[in-house]
Amino acid sequence: MDEEFFFVTTTIVEHAPVFGERKYCNLLIRQIKTWQAHFQFAILGYVIMPSHFHWIVKVQPSLGTISDVMRELKSHAAWTIMDELERDARHEFTALFVGASRGVNDQRRKFWMKRFDDQVIRNQKMFMAKLLYIHNNPVKAGLVERAEGYEFSSARNYITGDHSVLYVDTSYAG
Repeated sequence: MDEEFFFVTTTIVEHAPVFGERKYCNLLIRQIKTWQAHFQFAILGYVIMPSHFHWIVKVQPSLGTISDVMRELKSHAAWTIMDELERDARHEFTALFVGASRGVNDQRRKFWMKRFDDQVIRNQKMFMAKLLYIHNNPVKAGLVERAEGYEFSSARNYITGDHSVLYVDTSYAG
């Protein structure tokens, strides 16, 4: 594997548990699909936790680097989700996002922490370790008893073959 494969984590400001609700997970999924069509990256694993998400992606650098993908995804997902939170009168979140934007380049609201963490996946062993970490995240957090029981995780893709939430290329797992 070369520098096309990345394990990425990005987190909501103040670890706000917005993705604890299915509706907002689905908004993020919709944005992921939009930018996947644009940048033509492959998703090899993912989990959307209440306050953050992890994924393993294979980018095509000629179409967009991991920075390009994350910039567009985070920007558009933030506006979509924050607009919906305002429509839903979710003041506990909307006030937080307005407050987090103070002093940040004249932003009106801020949804994500400034940066995202990424690690280049250098080999199959590292890929499998990160994939297992992703799949065990909801179990470790006490959200489900079995990894495949968590709706917004690629554990369902790998274990049950269910690609109904998001298509995941499971062939890299061997």
